[in-house]
Amino acid sequence: MDKDLNEHKKHLKGKTPGQSEIEMTQLVLPNDTNILGNLLGGQLMHWIDIAGALAASRHSNKVVATVALDSLDFRHPVRLGEMVILKARLTWVGRTSMEVTVDVYAENMKTGNTILTNKAFITFVALDDDGKPTEVPPLILETEEERRVYKEAEKRREYRLKRREKE
Repeated sequence: MDKDLNEHKKHLKGKTPGQSEIEMTQLVLPNDTNILGNLLGGQLMHWIDIAGALAASRHSNKVVATVALDSLDFRHPVRLGEMVILKARLTWVGRTSMEVTVDVYAENMKTGNTILTNKAFITFVALDDDGKPTEVPPLILETEEERRVYKEAEKRREYRLKRREKE
Protein backbone atom coordinates (compact mmCIF):
# COMPACT_ATOMS: atom_id res chain seq x y z
CA MET A 1 0.00 0.00 0.00
CA ASP A 2 1.22 3.51 -0.67
CA LYS A 3 2.09 5.96 2.12
CA ASP A 4 -1.01 8.18 1.69
CA LEU A 5 -3.33 5.20 1.90
CA ASN A 6 -1.56 3.98 5.06
CA GLU A 7 -1.90 7.43 6.67
CA HIS A 8 -5.54 7.65 5.63
CA LYS A 9 -6.40 4.32 7.29
CA LYS A 10 -4.64 4.75 10.64
CA HIS A 11 -7.95 5.42 12.40
CA LEU A 12 -9.68 2.35 10.93
CA LYS A 13 -9.26 -1.03 12.64
CA GLY A 14 -8.09 -3.59 10.11
CA LYS A 15 -9.47 -7.08 9.64
CA THR A 16 -7.96 -10.31 8.35
CA PRO A 17 -9.50 -12.11 5.36
CA GLY A 18 -10.73 -14.83 7.73
CA GLN A 19 -12.67 -12.35 9.86
CA SER A 20 -15.00 -11.47 6.99
CA GLU A 21 -15.12 -14.82 5.21
CA ILE A 22 -18.58 -16.06 4.22
CA GLU A 23 -19.81 -19.56 3.49
CA MET A 24 -23.24 -19.84 1.90
CA THR A 25 -25.07 -23.02 0.91
CA GLN A 26 -27.84 -23.47 -1.65
CA LEU A 27 -29.74 -26.49 -2.93
CA VAL A 28 -30.17 -26.67 -6.72
CA LEU A 29 -33.91 -26.98 -7.31
CA PRO A 30 -35.78 -27.54 -10.60
CA ASN A 31 -36.52 -23.82 -10.98
CA ASP A 32 -32.74 -23.12 -10.85
CA THR A 33 -31.90 -25.34 -13.83
CA ASN A 34 -32.05 -25.40 -17.60
CA ILE A 35 -33.70 -28.18 -19.66
CA LEU A 36 -30.56 -30.30 -19.28
CA GLY A 37 -30.86 -30.25 -15.49
CA ASN A 38 -27.81 -28.00 -15.06
CA LEU A 39 -27.74 -24.95 -12.81
CA LEU A 40 -28.45 -21.77 -14.78
CA GLY A 41 -25.40 -19.50 -15.10
CA GLY A 42 -27.45 -16.44 -14.18
CA GLN A 43 -28.71 -18.08 -10.98
CA LEU A 44 -25.15 -19.00 -10.01
CA MET A 45 -23.97 -15.45 -10.74
CA HIS A 46 -26.74 -14.13 -8.47
CA TRP A 47 -25.60 -16.39 -5.61
CA ILE A 48 -21.94 -15.42 -6.21
CA ASP A 49 -22.81 -11.72 -6.08
CA ILE A 50 -24.70 -12.19 -2.80
CA ALA A 51 -21.90 -14.20 -1.16
CA GLY A 52 -19.29 -11.66 -2.29
CA ALA A 53 -21.36 -8.72 -1.09
CA LEU A 54 -21.85 -10.34 2.30
CA ALA A 55 -18.09 -10.78 2.76
CA ALA A 56 -17.42 -7.18 1.64
CA SER A 57 -20.16 -5.88 3.96
CA ARG A 58 -18.80 -7.91 6.86
CA HIS A 59 -15.33 -6.41 6.27
CA SER A 60 -16.50 -2.82 5.85
CA ASN A 61 -19.58 -2.85 8.11
CA LYS A 62 -21.30 -0.97 5.27
CA VAL A 63 -23.77 -1.57 2.48
CA VAL A 64 -21.79 -2.35 -0.67
CA ALA A 65 -22.38 -2.11 -4.40
CA THR A 66 -20.91 -4.34 -7.08
CA VAL A 67 -18.42 -2.44 -9.23
CA ALA A 68 -16.86 -5.10 -11.44
CA LEU A 69 -16.77 -8.80 -12.11
CA ASP A 70 -13.24 -9.44 -13.35
CA SER A 71 -13.67 -13.11 -14.11
CA LEU A 72 -16.04 -15.99 -13.67
CA ASP A 73 -14.79 -19.38 -14.72
CA PHE A 74 -17.27 -22.18 -15.37
CA ARG A 75 -15.20 -25.33 -14.83
CA HIS A 76 -17.85 -27.97 -14.21
CA PRO A 77 -21.66 -28.05 -14.44
CA VAL A 78 -23.71 -28.16 -11.27
CA ARG A 79 -26.62 -30.58 -11.46
CA LEU A 80 -30.18 -30.59 -10.14
CA GLY A 81 -30.28 -31.87 -6.55
CA GLU A 82 -26.67 -30.97 -5.76
CA MET A 83 -25.68 -28.68 -2.94
CA VAL A 84 -23.77 -25.53 -3.89
CA ILE A 85 -21.27 -24.19 -1.36
CA LEU A 86 -20.01 -20.64 -1.97
CA LYS A 87 -16.94 -19.44 -0.06
CA ALA A 88 -16.25 -15.71 -0.28
CA ARG A 89 -13.06 -14.12 1.03
CA LEU A 90 -11.46 -10.69 0.68
CA THR A 91 -8.28 -10.61 -1.38
CA TRP A 92 -7.56 -6.87 -1.66
CA VAL A 93 -8.71 -3.59 -0.11
CA GLY A 94 -8.26 -0.01 -1.32
CA ARG A 95 -9.61 3.23 0.11
CA THR A 96 -13.30 2.54 -0.63
CA SER A 97 -13.24 -0.64 -2.71
CA MET A 98 -12.61 -4.30 -1.99
CA GLU A 99 -11.95 -7.34 -4.15
CA VAL A 100 -13.56 -10.60 -3.09
CA THR A 101 -12.92 -14.05 -4.49
CA VAL A 102 -15.80 -16.50 -4.46
CA ASP A 103 -15.05 -20.21 -4.82
CA VAL A 104 -18.03 -22.37 -5.72
CA TYR A 105 -18.22 -26.07 -4.92
CA ALA A 106 -20.86 -28.62 -5.87
CA GLU A 107 -21.53 -31.48 -3.50
CA ASN A 108 -23.35 -34.56 -4.70
CA MET A 109 -25.41 -35.48 -1.66
CA LYS A 110 -25.78 -39.14 -2.76
CA THR A 111 -22.04 -39.80 -3.15
CA GLY A 112 -20.58 -37.09 -0.91
CA ASN A 113 -18.21 -36.05 -3.71
CA THR A 114 -17.36 -32.33 -3.77
CA ILE A 115 -15.80 -30.51 -6.72
CA LEU A 116 -14.69 -26.92 -7.34
CA THR A 117 -16.99 -25.77 -10.13
CA ASN A 118 -16.44 -22.02 -10.38
CA LYS A 119 -14.21 -19.18 -9.24
CA ALA A 120 -15.05 -15.47 -9.45
CA PHE A 121 -13.31 -12.19 -8.63
CA ILE A 122 -15.68 -9.32 -7.81
CA THR A 123 -14.98 -5.73 -6.77
CA PHE A 124 -17.33 -3.93 -4.40
CA VAL A 125 -17.41 -0.35 -3.12
CA ALA A 126 -18.56 0.51 0.40
CA LEU A 127 -21.32 3.13 0.63
CA ASP A 128 -22.22 5.54 3.43
CA ASP A 129 -25.77 6.38 4.49
CA ASP A 130 -26.08 8.82 1.56
CA GLY A 131 -24.99 6.21 -1.00
CA LYS A 132 -21.54 7.77 -1.46
CA PRO A 133 -18.29 5.75 -1.45
CA THR A 134 -16.78 5.59 2.02
CA GLU A 135 -13.53 4.38 3.54
CA VAL A 136 -13.04 0.73 4.45
CA PRO A 137 -10.73 -0.84 7.03
CA PRO A 138 -7.37 -2.13 5.82
CA LEU A 139 -6.85 -5.82 5.12
CA ILE A 140 -4.43 -7.46 7.54
CA LEU A 141 -2.44 -10.10 5.70
CA GLU A 142 -1.11 -12.87 7.93
CA THR A 143 0.20 -15.55 5.57
CA GLU A 144 2.41 -15.76 2.50
CA GLU A 145 -0.60 -17.10 0.58
CA GLU A 146 -2.66 -14.02 1.53
CA ARG A 147 0.21 -11.74 0.41
CA ARG A 148 0.51 -13.62 -2.90
CA VAL A 149 -3.26 -13.38 -3.54
CA TYR A 150 -3.17 -9.65 -2.62
CA LYS A 151 -0.44 -9.01 -5.24
CA GLU A 152 -2.46 -10.89 -7.87
CA ALA A 153 -5.51 -8.78 -6.97
CA GLU A 154 -3.46 -5.59 -7.43
CA LYS A 155 -2.53 -6.76 -10.95
CA ARG A 156 -6.20 -7.42 -11.77
CA ARG A 157 -7.06 -3.92 -10.50
CA GLU A 158 -4.33 -2.30 -12.63
CA TYR A 159 -5.56 -4.19 -15.69
CA ARG A 160 -9.19 -3.20 -14.99
CA LEU A 161 -8.26 0.49 -14.59
CA LYS A 162 -6.20 0.48 -17.80
CA ARG A 163 -9.09 -1.17 -19.66
CA ARG A 164 -11.48 1.54 -18.40
CA GLU A 165 -9.11 4.29 -19.57
CA LYS A 166 -9.17 2.85 -23.10
CA GLU A 167 -12.98 2.82 -23.14
